[in-house]
Amino acid sequence: MEQKTITLVQDSFEKVKPIAATAAEIFYSKLFELDPTLKALFPNSEEAMKVQGNKLMTMLAAAVAGLSNLEALVPVLQNLGKRHVDYKVEPSHYNTVGAALLDTLKVGLGDDFTPEVKEAWAAVYGTMTTVMIDASYQN
Repeated sequence: MEQKTITLVQDSFEKVKPIAATAAEIFYSKLFELDPTLKALFPNSEEAMKVQGNKLMTMLAAAVAGLSNLEALVPVLQNLGKRHVDYKVEPSHYNTVGAALLDTLKVGLGDDFTPEVKEAWAAVYGTMTTVMIDASYQN
């Protein structure tokens, strides 16, 4: 992965951190809008979803920080992918999550979500999900 891509993602995520709770709300709202059936995979109380949103943002922060050391990040992503199988996540869900993530970043970053930043996030997300899916759904 190119250093420029890593830098764009890490720098833009720094701007998301101050609005992490709001970003998580935007993300899940968009996710359930894109695929309402995914609601069944998540807690149905508002408080539990706040906890879930915090987990999402914590994991995302760790993954973004880990882009500088992919050798260490890959096993973490592999384990995360395997855990998601237990949560009934299917490979096709990763596309929906990616769309919701990009939409969330577009809203959260506003004018800072340039085409270059979008492309960087799409590349990073694609790499991360490939690792997670490959580790989780091998026959």
